[in-house]
This record gives sequence, structure tokens and C-alpha cells, in this order.
Amino acid sequence: MAEGGCDCGALRYRVTGEAYDSGYCHCRICQRTSGAPLQAFARIQAEQFAYIKGEPAIYLSSEWGQREFCQACGSQLLYRGRQAPHDISFNTPTLDDPGLFPPRQHVWYGSHLSWFETKDDLPRSG
Repeated sequence: MAEGGCDCGALRYRVTGEAYDSGYCHCRICQRTSGAPLQAFARIQAEQFAYIKGEPAIYLSSEWGQREFCQACGSQLLYRGRQAPHDISFNTPTLDDPGLFPPRQHVWYGSHLSWFETKDDLPRSG
């Protein structure tokens, strides 16, 4: 079990179980919504995630997905696909212990920013 939340503490969540995927997303939507060169994430079954304090605001970021965030401080907590509601990708830096779900790969690497590169040997796709 792991817990996390937004910067101001208005939203808190709990994750149970293991992630079946994790990585760095370099897509332009993650870059824009996070304000960072990439977004670190872990993917779990939707029933393994629960808000334990507060209710998130929802931003429909594309035809296929939404971002959930704190309306008080703006912290983005997760991505939920509308075409695959059985799983979610939560942003691992929002965990109390971000080291619990280390990245295993890079996705949407074709959109990576030329001036930013991580020093790892993880597989890169997209």
C-alpha cells in the first residue's frame, strides 16, 4: 500500500497492489499539463486506486482521456483513459515515497524534448 496527494494536501489517495507498468511519458499532452519535459507514471488497475480525502477536478485533455487534479493547488495526480476505464496511470512524484514505483520504460519518446535526456538504459518507444 502507498499513499500520496497534491501539494496543498486537499487531495489524498491510496494505491494498493503492484503496478503492471511504469515509466516516463514524453507525449506533448503530459509535457503541457505538467509543465515538465516528461511525466513519471505507474499504471495500475482502477480498483487499486482510491481518493481518501477530497474530490479531484477533471480536465478532458483529449478525446480518449482525462487528467485529475487538485482545484486548489493545481497538482495533477493521474490520467484516466475513457476507452480503458479499467486502469489508471497516476503520477508517481505525487506519492509520499516516489521511489516505490521506479520507471521501467519511456513512452511517446518521439515527442521528447531535444534539450532533455535521462541517463538510463530503459527501453524507448513511440
